[in-house]
Amino acid sequence: MVRMAPVERKEAIVAAALMVARQKGLGATTVRDVASEMGTSSGLIHHYFESMDDVLAAAFDRAASEDLRRTVTAMSGVDGPVEKLIAFFDNYSVAGSDWTFQLWLDAWAEASRRPAVRATSERLNVEWQQLLAETLKEGVADGVFECPDPGATAWRIISLLDGLSLQVVAHQATLARETVSSWIRNYAESEIGLASGSLL
Repeated sequence: MVRMAPVERKEAIVAAALMVARQKGLGATTVRDVASEMGTSSGLIHHYFESMDDVLAAAFDRAASEDLRRTVTAMSGVDGPVEKLIAFFDNYSVAGSDWTFQLWLDAWAEASRRPAVRATSERLNVEWQQLLAETLKEGVADGVFECPDPGATAWRIISLLDGLSLQVVAHQATLARETVSSWIRNYAESEIGLASGSLL
C-alpha cells in the first residue's frame, strides 16, 4: 500500500466508505467492507476512527456537504431573492445527486442507532434550513416576500422538498421529477406571497 500522511490516509478511508455506501447503503457498510475496498486491514480503519459510526458520518458528511456547497455557490452567483430561490430549488434536487438523497434516506434510517450519523444529519439539515431562511429574510427586507416567520417557513418548505425528492429517488415510477419540482415551487410561492409561476 502507498505510504500516506495521516490526513491523507483518513481521507482515503472516508472515500472508500463512501464508495461502499453508494453500493450497499450506509447501514450495510462494515469495517471489513471499507478495508477490502482499500486493500488493507480492518485494524487500519480502527486506528483512524473510534467507531464505524464515525466513519459513516464522515462519509455522509463529505457527500452531503458537497451538494450544499454547490447550492451556495449557485445562489451567490445571482442577484435578488427570487433569483436566489430559483437557484436554490434548481440545485437542491438535481438528478445527478439522487445517490446523495439515497444517502440522506440511509442516514435518517440509521440516526436512532448511530449518534455520529444523527449529529451530522441534524447539522446539515439545519444548514440547509438556515440557507433558505436567510434568503427568505432578504426577500422580506426587500419587500419582495410576505413571510412573518422565515425560519418556520423554511422548515416547512425543506420538509416538503425532502419528502417529495426522496419519493422520486425511492419510487421513481410514482412521481415525475418535473411534477415534484412544480409542486414544491408552487407551494413556496403560496407561502411567501409570490404570483404563481414566479419560481419556475
